[in-house]
Amino acid sequence: MADAMDQRKLLMQNLEDAGCGAADIARFFQLEREGRRLEQLRLLRMHRTVLLDRLHASQRQIDCLDYLIYQMDRG
Repeated sequence: MADAMDQRKLLMQNLEDAGCGAADIARFFQLEREGRRLEQLRLLRMHRTVLLDRLHASQRQIDCLDYLIYQMDRG
């Protein structure tokens, strides 16, 4: 029983570390209780997509700053 609780705590920590909010974490575990693994995977993939979109937006901002720095260094 302790092993299952440890696994649940590790899974919860992993979801938190991945940036999942409380509502998504609760939904993830609700889907687990209902045996809806495919929907759990869909939830994780959707969160991954959101994170990737944010990453790409940040990369565009960094590119803009790099260009500005380059232009200022040139003259």
